[in-house]
Amino acid sequence: MWLLSEASKVKVKAQESHQSVSEISGAVQAQVRQRRDISTAETDWLAQEVPIALVYNGISHVVMMATPNDLEAFALGFSLSEGIIDKPDEIFGMDVVPGCNGIEVQIELSSRRFMALKEQRRAMAGRTGCGVCGVEQLDQIGKPLQPLPFTQTFDLANLDIGLAQLRNYQPIGNLTGCTHAAAWMSPHGELLGGCEDVGRHVALDKLLGHRSQQSWQQGAVLVSSRASYEMVQKSAMCGVEILFAVSAATQLAVEVAERCNLTLIGFSKPGRATVYSHPQRLV
Repeated sequence: MWLLSEASKVKVKAQESHQSVSEISGAVQAQVRQRRDISTAETDWLAQEVPIALVYNGISHVVMMATPNDLEAFALGFSLSEGIIDKPDEIFGMDVVPGCNGIEVQIELSSRRFMALKEQRRAMAGRTGCGVCGVEQLDQIGKPLQPLPFTQTFDLANLDIGLAQLRNYQPIGNLTGCTHAAAWMSPHGELLGGCEDVGRHVALDKLLGHRSQQSWQQGAVLVSSRASYEMVQKSAMCGVEILFAVSAATQLAVEVAERCNLTLIGFSKPGRATVYSHPQRLV
């Protein structure tokens, strides 16, 4: 992870992303000291990390530590990737309400979905990017996944095009060096949209929520992090057939990808990629 400490570098990075520093929410200024001159304080930027409570029909279901941006997309993506809903129209309303210790996203579920949620409800207090903290039984972690169809293909020659655009979707990361990104990549390598967060799982949920409101069907997910089993599981729950990760994949992630027919690729870097499962979708 890299850090920017000089104001001039901060402004250059913001200009490269076509956004002024003052327009970027989710980052705050702080006084820091550098090893080269510990006697002098200077201004740097920190990514915000606050408690976000998802409240379904008045009952708090989960608290995650996240960057307070794109919270409607996060709530929608989390609801889809956790199997709380099958489709966006099962949410009737949503309000983002700041509180004294964090932010609540108040979600109105359909009666049928709320009854199902109450039956399987789990209480978890999330740390950064953690999706299973507080799960009471180990057998609650894994979710049954329907095998994915084989409708997508991707030409690996286009991967470098998407990788070159990924930082465009990290304005907070360009200031702080402190966020993960998740983006939807078209078969031609163009990134159609992306989200960032201090937690990799939250960044993915935000993207999946955003994707559910778009007409993005052809393509793949590209994440700036490693691929844990939960990243695979969330993607598969939302019908994503191809997942590219910039870093490595875990053994359990590969097992889950094999079982649910997801094509998983790690170490996605310019001129390089490691295919772990179902290579038949790749050209």
